[in-house]
Amino acid sequence: MFFGLFWGDWTLLVVLPGVFLALYAQIKVKSTYHRYSSVLLRPGMTGGSVARRILDSNGLSHVRIETVPGELTDHYDPRAEVLRLSEANYHGGSVAAIGVAAHEAGHALQHGREYAPLKLRMAILPICNFGSQLAMPLFLIGLLLAYTSALGDMLMLVGIAAFSLTVLFQLITLPVEFNASRRAIRCLSGSGTMSDEELKGARRVLSAAAMTYVAALAVGLLSILRLLLIAGGRSRRR
Repeated sequence: MFFGLFWGDWTLLVVLPGVFLALYAQIKVKSTYHRYSSVLLRPGMTGGSVARRILDSNGLSHVRIETVPGELTDHYDPRAEVLRLSEANYHGGSVAAIGVAAHEAGHALQHGREYAPLKLRMAILPICNFGSQLAMPLFLIGLLLAYTSALGDMLMLVGIAAFSLTVLFQLITLPVEFNASRRAIRCLSGSGTMSDEELKGARRVLSAAAMTYVAALAVGLLSILRLLLIAGGRSRRR
């Protein structure tokens, strides 16, 4: 969101490592997903059927499974208690499809077991969304006023604090995602759904997906650093 500020400013260099990491993570997750999309399991086994079995065996038969359009759009909605899988992963019987479906079922298990980090993420989501909407306007207004008024300095800092809420959300997301993957692998292994070699493939798919969350956090932290550098530079010039 803040990358476009002051194109040509040297502070852009601060966020470049995070941008490169994010690009690498996106390439990695897509290539790994496509690689294991061609590794099929036993006939009749699909991401949707495996997710349903995981939910039912853990007392979550009330959780619905729906399909959503797009690629890798899979997610669990804790408020509606609905697990949504992309068409390819719902109907697909590959290592990638079943691994992703099991991961999303892992989020449903977290919700059913009242996993603390997930509860915290749900609780702070509204304020984080509100903060992300205010961050840019506050920072820009503060930047315009920073040359003539101390109010500008304060508004820039408030804008940075608002953006920090987004980074806090990303930080809390990490243990939620890693834990969901561990639950998924444990369910797939314990039920005999996958062989050891197939489980290795599923782990690779989920590890690549987790890297995108790590990259997002890195970008967020570096963006905060960049904004602090911009704010500090404008304050010194007044």
